[in-house]
Amino acid sequence: MAIEVFNRYENKYMLDEEMFEKIQKGIADYMEPDPYNKLHGSYTISNIYYDTEDSRLIRNSLSKPKYKEKLRLRAYGVPEMESRVYIEIKKKFRGLVNKRRSALQLDEAYRFIETGILPEAHDGQNRQVLREIAYILQTNELLPALYLAYDRCAYFGQGNEDLRISFDKNIRTRRHDLRLEQGDFGEPLLADGQWLMEVKSAESIPVWLCRLLSEHQIYPISFSKYGTEYKQLVKNEHEEERHV
Repeated sequence: MAIEVFNRYENKYMLDEEMFEKIQKGIADYMEPDPYNKLHGSYTISNIYYDTEDSRLIRNSLSKPKYKEKLRLRAYGVPEMESRVYIEIKKKFRGLVNKRRSALQLDEAYRFIETGILPEAHDGQNRQVLREIAYILQTNELLPALYLAYDRCAYFGQGNEDLRISFDKNIRTRRHDLRLEQGDFGEPLLADGQWLMEVKSAESIPVWLCRLLSEHQIYPISFSKYGTEYKQLVKNEHEEERHV
């Protein structure tokens, strides 16, 4: 299917290399690696985030509102113009994350985002989601704002597909060459050896996982990849202004 819809709660944790290895071992009896991880190890996810010229969407997100949303274009690896990519709306309301996405060819996705005109229908496409995205495009003057990529190891719960744990490392960003096909490069967002762990579940975290995290004194944090990059950008701009 070209369309996927997720409703789930997400908790994030920051790990160093040693703790990453301990948690990996701790979840082995309860979780199965993503099929792609089994074959290739980690895989790369690359994104273009869209925002207004004055960064209104990310500024609103950082203000901790009850409701917030982001629009991004996502690919696995470095796509070509004919490759399948995903255009996604990610919404969050009172802690519940709703992600709605549809698959398009990269060139088709660019035209849709630039014009707001619905693409030609394909089998399996959910036109309602595309209409929602078209509405966001038509009511906001959105531009490509940020390239953000990372390498991921992901796991699914055994007998519980609603439970997913992912580990992201080597998060890199750039604010130039904002096209997915331009290549996978950017400035590091985190220190070397840091991993961002995300626990995603439609229900509460299982008891065994709570015990594992408690045993290693790992606690949830508030962290946004795009938000962290934007705060660093603002900080750097302020520092440059002070030295002018």
